[in-house]
Amino acid sequence: MQDYYESLGVPRDASQDDIKKAFRRLARDTHPDANPDDPAAEARFREIAEAYEVLSDPQRRARYDRGEQVGTGDLFSSFAGLDEILQQFFGGGGFGGFGGFGGARPGPRRGSDLAMGVQLTLAEAATGVSRDLEFTAPSRCIVCAGTGAEPGHDPVTCPTCGGRGQVQVQRNTFLGAMMTVTQCSACSGRGQIIEQVCHECRGAGLVEEDRTLTVEIPGGVDDGTRLRLSGRGGAGEAGAPPGDLYVEVRVAADDRFERRGDDLFHRVRLGMAEAALGVELKVPLVDGETTEIEVPRGTQPGTVYRLSKQGMPRLRRRGRGDLLVEIDVAVPEKLSDEEESLLRQFAELHGEQPAEGKRRRRRRGR
Repeated sequence: MQDYYESLGVPRDASQDDIKKAFRRLARDTHPDANPDDPAAEARFREIAEAYEVLSDPQRRARYDRGEQVGTGDLFSSFAGLDEILQQFFGGGGFGGFGGFGGARPGPRRGSDLAMGVQLTLAEAATGVSRDLEFTAPSRCIVCAGTGAEPGHDPVTCPTCGGRGQVQVQRNTFLGAMMTVTQCSACSGRGQIIEQVCHECRGAGLVEEDRTLTVEIPGGVDDGTRLRLSGRGGAGEAGAPPGDLYVEVRVAADDRFERRGDDLFHRVRLGMAEAALGVELKVPLVDGETTEIEVPRGTQPGTVYRLSKQGMPRLRRRGRGDLLVEIDVAVPEKLSDEEESLLRQFAELHGEQPAEGKRRRRRRGR
């Protein structure tokens, strides 16, 4: 999983100004337009942009520091979010590509992001687990090597745009005639035209393929956690990186525990005599084992016992939460005549004045 602080090269206590400076420096160094011959530059740029989007927002940063899953919205599905971030630093003409920062030809399209769900028990979420995922994803066509052209018939330069992927269009506005740059419709911005398409992929360069992938889910994940497997999504066009695979974790409810962050709550209902006289109590643990606690005489309802480090592991951090055992005392709803007589004797010894007996109430109701 990505460590946002490591991605930006800043400590966990970095100020907002330090985070902004780090992103500004890295954005200049890693932007794809500044590294046209490095196919990994785009993936690296997306990584630091994601880190900045989370850490530059105090609320998102606080949630991330607590180990919670932080969504990054449309940053993964389009580059519009990156444009907005870059405009804050470099203005409208700082870089080319990514939706209009300059006039450079758009590069090959990155692969699509995919999403899958995984169901876990609470015990599996606590210990971590390996799961084999089976899914279908776009993969590079092996017949044409992703070019989309039939072998022996290479793509040719688009005659409309001259290989630029963009054309200039004159538009009449109330300010007069203006020249704008738009994507070439003849080649869909690719700069090349396929005259004879591949018989296997029909010119797409991609085919659907069944995949099996083993994913390691770390201990401490919570319901709704999204894990990103970089580069495990759909294949991109020739020369473009693949997309990412997102695994959304669903943790089933457990009758034994209530989860609150990294802590687990377990409620125990004792009888009146057990609470008054004390009892040795077996308490379940999340891994299926049990432990014993001694409940002393005179324990009151609502008493909570804390078992240190018996809760959930802290995701992305060291340590574990605690297991809190809350005591409830059961008050009997129905009593036999003998039980009621004994309880009234107890009340009399303690100077209590309970309501009149059930038999007397029945006689009065006649």
